[in-house]
Amino acid sequence: MNGQAAQRDGRSPAEESASVVSVRAAGEADVDAAAVLFRGYLDFYEVDIEDPDAPRAFLAERIAKDESLVLLADVPELGTVGFAQVYRGFSSLSLKTAWVLNDLYVAPAGRRTGAGRALLREVLRRAREAGVSGVQLETAYDNTVAQGLYETEGFVREEFHVYFHELG
Repeated sequence: MNGQAAQRDGRSPAEESASVVSVRAAGEADVDAAAVLFRGYLDFYEVDIEDPDAPRAFLAERIAKDESLVLLADVPELGTVGFAQVYRGFSSLSLKTAWVLNDLYVAPAGRRTGAGRALLREVLRRAREAGVSGVQLETAYDNTVAQGLYETEGFVREEFHVYFHELG
């Protein structure tokens, strides 16, 4: 096979799998699916939630009030496997809008499908389209898989593992 299965049409396996991932903005009809992923995200970071309905209510309010952009990643035969949540803010230094990619999570069943990369690229695409000065994110010190993804997508590690992606 001479590596042809690993890289068809010049695309890496990650790029190829990302092409089957579809990313869409979540609306009020998507709150339940998004809330399941949000809860998985909170569990991943070992956040103790006293009220099991609080994550869903929090997400529903952000979506209803258009206080955040919530994206969902769908993979054929797996369903909705990932989500990202972006908050819009401002940069005093650039005198422009800046976004904070606050949450990005892919459920275990959707990992290695390209869903995380597809979500990240869609956030960046929408940010560029909106004229945003940059996108900032943070991740845990030991989340080296996420750090590798962010760095390959152009984010630059700053002190304390805070990343900023220059958009022009």
